[in-house]
Order: sequence, then structure tokens, then C-alpha cells
Amino acid sequence: MVQEVRDGRRARGDESRRAILARAVDAASVNGLDGLTIGSLADASGHSKSGIATLFGSKEQLQLATVSAAREIFIDTVVTPARTRTERGLARVVELISTWIAYSDVRVFRGGCFFAAASVEFDAKPGAVRDAIIAANTEWEQYLTASIRSAMDAGELPGLDDPAQLVFELLSFLEAANTRSLMQGSSAPYARAATAVRTRLLALGADPDVVAGIGERTAA
Repeated sequence: MVQEVRDGRRARGDESRRAILARAVDAASVNGLDGLTIGSLADASGHSKSGIATLFGSKEQLQLATVSAAREIFIDTVVTPARTRTERGLARVVELISTWIAYSDVRVFRGGCFFAAASVEFDAKPGAVRDAIIAANTEWEQYLTASIRSAMDAGELPGLDDPAQLVFELLSFLEAANTRSLMQGSSAPYARAATAVRTRLLALGADPDVVAGIGERTAA
């Protein structure tokens, strides 16, 4: 009986934590991680300040948990669908770019790409939160680099000799589209980014039929 009570409390605590983090991630994408407060989350989620403080302990722990939750959402939205739909190689690279564009365009996070915003906010603020953001960004960049290297090894990008350089260029296109779309209130920058990515891949010898679908799942 005691174990059942403990399990029930743990389940309710986990559910509360997930609900609070969902609000925290969305709020932080707009107002920044430093804009997160236990008080504002209590008001938004209907929980008490003491309850939220018990769940997270400190503002930094809340920020770290928010970054972790955003990472999981990003993986579920961008990486996992691409891995499920495609085999390694150019098709997966194309799918990763397409799912990223859709993720930003449909505002999975209300403020656009969570990590684009968080990176700007914490680029000059050393500490555990910055380290967590860097780790999440590095994980994504390494996965995209490995996917591009697979395409290169398969002979699908015959003009490529530096996958890391290509990743830098492609992410620059995507992040610029994210920022411009937010500023302009328009999906047009994503079409520009998709065109830029296609042009770059075609210049490296990519199959036109494979890269043709980049950016097709935009919101408008």
C-alpha cells in the first residue's frame, strides 16, 4: 500500500513536471531562459510557487531542465522522423533539412527555433546553462555532419571534401531564415533558405530529383 502511494505521488510529480516544462520551453523561446521565473510559471501553470520550487530547486536547475526538454522536442520533431523515413545518405540529409525548416516554420516553439534564440542569449554567459546549450547544438551539428559524410562516402556529393564546412553553410541558411521569418512575420525566408540549400547541394553534384523536395512542408 505504501509503495502504491509513493508510485502515485511520483507519477503525479512527473506529470506536473512535464506540464510545467512544456510551458517553460514555450515561454523561454519568446522571453529567453533568463526570463523564466518560478513566479511566472506558477501563474501560467496553475501550480504554487512552492510546488515548482520543490520540483526544480533553483532557477538554474529550471533553465537546465528547460534546455533538456527543448532538446527532446527537437529530436522528436526533426531527427527521429528523418531517421524513420530515410536511409543514410543524401536522402536523409534532405529530410533533416526539410524537417528543420518545417519545425521552425510551424512554430513548434512559439519563438521559432529554441536553440537559435538560446544560443544568442547565452553566447557570452559562461556556466552550466551555456554548456547545456552548446552540447545540444553540437549533438545536432555532429549528426548532420555524419549524415553528410555518409552521402559523400556513397558518392552522392562528389564535389564535397569537407562535410563540416557544408554543415556550417547549411545551418547559416536555416538560422537566417528562422530570424528573418520571425522579424517579418512571413514564411518566405524559408523558401529562400530551401533554394539556397538546393543550389549548394546541386553545385556539389547532388541528384536534382533527390534535393527537389527540400522545404516542401512549410506552413504557408
